[in-house]
Amino acid sequence: MAKYNEQTLTNWTKPPSDTEQTKLENSERMVRDAISADEKLKQKSTETFGQGSYANNTNVRLNSDIDINVRYTGGFYFDLPKDKTREDFGITPTSYTFSEFKDDVENALVTKFGRNDVKRKDKCITIIGNSYRIETDVVPTWNYRRYAENGTFVLGAKFFTDSLNKEVVNFPKQHIQNGIDKNTNTYRAFKRLTRLHRKLRYKMIEDGEPVSDNITSFLLECLTWNVPNSTINAYNTWTDRLKQSIIYIHEKTKTEEGCKEWGEVSELLYLFVGRKWSREDVNEYMVQLWNYLEY
Repeated sequence: MAKYNEQTLTNWTKPPSDTEQTKLENSERMVRDAISADEKLKQKSTETFGQGSYANNTNVRLNSDIDINVRYTGGFYFDLPKDKTREDFGITPTSYTFSEFKDDVENALVTKFGRNDVKRKDKCITIIGNSYRIETDVVPTWNYRRYAENGTFVLGAKFFTDSLNKEVVNFPKQHIQNGIDKNTNTYRAFKRLTRLHRKLRYKMIEDGEPVSDNITSFLLECLTWNVPNSTINAYNTWTDRLKQSIIYIHEKTKTEEGCKEWGEVSELLYLFVGRKWSREDVNEYMVQLWNYLEY
């Protein structure tokens, strides 16, 4: 008999409760207010929006967190095709820097929440949670353009870490839209199956299973994204959907050939290129998860 019955799995597919959802919304609103009220940032062109599991509606009960992207839109970083220059596309530099922008965002948050409740970290600025709001990671970014030969571009976000000045590029809005589309095409099963995989990772850790730090919540969402809609739609129970998703991911990650074209949910970055996780990590985890579930 499997470790968890169908009713338990069904419960774990559900989004956060109304109380948790209210805390998430409070956090997002307060960050927006902090940025819009800051005298210096008022003079800059910015946008503030949710990203990550909260914005994608794949967060799980009791483990909800919130990521807010505060993006500078008055300038941009860029990547150009080979043999192209910034002059080819009329790109002019700006004197404002990412480091200055992150400092300005931090100062705005300190003004709003107080120094003791704002902690600057390597990749983000964290607002400590309380009874009214949940812990919130604010990620200052800049617009990022990935240019094609004809001068068109894909718009993403870019930031630099404090410690090593390492650049990080992602495409949060494309991620959100693709997740919505797949959820529609799987009759709302994609996001529920993602929550189920995430909840099981938490349960394994709680039960003392040696889950690798490389198996992140973000990775699990991307792995679920790469399970074909036809596989998800072919089954009517969460027990079967979960089983078949594990089987599919395990089989495909046995070899590099099987998953070399897998991407993030945005479909603009490869899933196994330049990451802290590897195909082997995923393959081993699927075996570990299968055994944990006593299938």
